[in-house]
Amino acid sequence: MISNRWLEKRRPHWKRLEELTDSCARRGISSLAPAEIRELALLYRQIASDLATVREDPTGEQLSFYLNRVLGRAHNLIYMGRKARARGIWTFFRDTYPAIFRETFSDTFLAFVIFLAAGLIGFLLAASDPSFSRYFLGPQMTQTIERHKMWTDSIVTIKPLASSGIMTNNLTVSFTTFALGITAGVGTAWMMVVNGLLFGVVNAACWREGMLLPLWSFVAAHGVLELPAIFIAAGAGFGIARGLLFPGTLPRRVSLVRAGARSVRLVLGVIPMLVVAGTIEGFISPSNIQPAVKFLLAGALATLLTLYLTKKPSKAKGGVILATAEAADSPAAAGR
Repeated sequence: MISNRWLEKRRPHWKRLEELTDSCARRGISSLAPAEIRELALLYRQIASDLATVREDPTGEQLSFYLNRVLGRAHNLIYMGRKARARGIWTFFRDTYPAIFRETFSDTFLAFVIFLAAGLIGFLLAASDPSFSRYFLGPQMTQTIERHKMWTDSIVTIKPLASSGIMTNNLTVSFTTFALGITAGVGTAWMMVVNGLLFGVVNAACWREGMLLPLWSFVAAHGVLELPAIFIAAGAGFGIARGLLFPGTLPRRVSLVRAGARSVRLVLGVIPMLVVAGTIEGFISPSNIQPAVKFLLAGALATLLTLYLTKKPSKAKGGVILATAEAADSPAAAGR
């Protein structure tokens, strides 16, 4: 049986959550101060625990119905938020995404290090043993390089179709690399190793035939967006692996859910990068534009991307709800 003392102690918290949800119903979530938003998330977690206690009491059916209704209203505010608006999308890309990138930069950097190490190994192996590059690249591509021709020349004649195919392929690779994070990061690491080896072998084959300038004048303009996008997607995969393997004080399920939510937002941000990269790769990279112009474009895009990802976000209430909801899911919050 639930004691009257417990009920008297908990009822003010239930009433307070009702007050907050009623205020949001009348004036919108933006009417709450940041402290009230944090209070809303904390009360939601605590009262969810109260509901579990009430359900264990056979006489608590009516009270259980009441708490379930109160929690339902709060749940919609915390996890559904406001209706999607163009302004919300703009805020996500302007403020939220750079912040998420900085928070998870160590995972992205790990992906880059694995790719770079594999690329160096691939380059050294192919440079010392030409048969390795033939085995890795295949006879057709190897012969094309040996004839001092770029295998990408055919893109020029089918630019729109090629651009669409390139975008689709890059998105597939990125999302696959991200999704393989659920394998405790093994699949994500493997994708970085394979792509790094391929990159290194191609560079070695072109270097041996004096084709580095044509290669890099093709790669530079779109590569400064495409490669970071793949590293970020891989970093999102490693973020899932981190949540799975190292939950810390959180239950493993909660840790995985939180890591997955953050990683999904991280990988969604690479879509515009890959769309722009695919367009450049289909229309500009294989064109007869002077290499110097392509390198200038690459430098400009790399600078803009760096400034964007390292910018400090403006403070907004929209980001507080998710942060406080995540904090409320922690065992420490539940015990307050």
